[in-house]
Amino acid sequence: MNKKFLSIGTVLLIAFAVIFASLYKIEQTSQADDSSSTIIGVKNIVNANNKFAFDLYSEIDKHEERNIFYSPYSISAALAMTYEGARGKTADEIKSVFYFPDKTLLRSNFAAIHNEINKKDKAYKLSTGNALWIQQDYKLLEEYISIVEKYYGGKALNVDFVRETEKSRQTINSFIEKQTNNKIKDLIPEGTIDASTRLVLTNAVYFKGLWMLEFDKTGTREHDFKITPENVVKISMMHAGNDEAKFNYADVGELQILELPYKDEDISMLILLPKYSLDNISSSLTLEKLEEWKNKMKKTNLDVYLPKLEFNAKYLMKEILINMGMTDAFEFGNADFSGIDQTKDLFIGQVIHQAFVKIDEEGTEAAAATAVGISITSARLREIFMADHPFIFIIQENKTGNILFFGRVVDPRE
Repeated sequence: MNKKFLSIGTVLLIAFAVIFASLYKIEQTSQADDSSSTIIGVKNIVNANNKFAFDLYSEIDKHEERNIFYSPYSISAALAMTYEGARGKTADEIKSVFYFPDKTLLRSNFAAIHNEINKKDKAYKLSTGNALWIQQDYKLLEEYISIVEKYYGGKALNVDFVRETEKSRQTINSFIEKQTNNKIKDLIPEGTIDASTRLVLTNAVYFKGLWMLEFDKTGTREHDFKITPENVVKISMMHAGNDEAKFNYADVGELQILELPYKDEDISMLILLPKYSLDNISSSLTLEKLEEWKNKMKKTNLDVYLPKLEFNAKYLMKEILINMGMTDAFEFGNADFSGIDQTKDLFIGQVIHQAFVKIDEEGTEAAAATAVGISITSARLREIFMADHPFIFIIQENKTGNILFFGRVVDPRE
């Protein structure tokens, strides 16, 4: 095969949430230029990310029957930086799949989200950072590097994919392990990058938060979890709730929706618990429907039961994104990333997304990485929220509504 063409390397994004480990300090992230951002502009970017989150769930749900977990923000951020170098139909397709606005509107408003995530003096830890890993003797357009540095806080670093491919892979993987406190290991497997790789973009998102109302460890009991009515397994079920505790909650008929805030209430988890089966709600699960359900929520005295869980998920996203409409970016000869190096030699080889989540009595631990290879009261009974069958959960920023993580639990034992 003609080695003239090049793969754009790998775009890596990390999302991480820790509960009981000591605070893990990640590298200082750069402030992005959000001087031209607006409230409406930021809202539009958040809406784009959230719409993609539901589109992606719908696509994965077609082929996946097990647990699902991913970070839509991670993937959107990776492709936003990739989009900056795309031109023509390639750019149009990325824009359509991710609902991005024109680049001039995307940049400063995406920067505002980046800076909001990195704000200091919080009761939780949430931060994000980007980097460009560039083949040391390969010339990228200064304009492209400048845009990524200015609006995405991306720091340019040199590696040698040509002569030290394995060392470069290990260097990036070590960086990812450090950013995720060793939760995401060997993200880039052998053979994913090679001597034709010219660029790897990385993003790290880190979150550490404790429940505002922790589950009492003495209340955790073995309990049945109905994967299906016929398939019942034993799991560890946590309990929270007392005469004073109230949760934002609604029973909307087809499902119960519950919000579990983390300390400071800037971040929270939403749980969508269907009355019968996930199949009954999956076909109608949209961002608009979620907003409709959220608007019906009100403070309610509840007994909350939630399974402890820990699982990993990994997706090869090339076919998923092609099915969603992003085709040219993966095709040598059709892909146009001339905004990166002024040639049309670059194309995306594969998009890999790996995620980890752990939920227990104290809080939530989650990590995600994306690699884009370019190569009750005593007077009455409290209501009960019993998550003893498959459910969906979402971790979001409350100020913006930005969805950071999206998951489905089919079997808590996985």
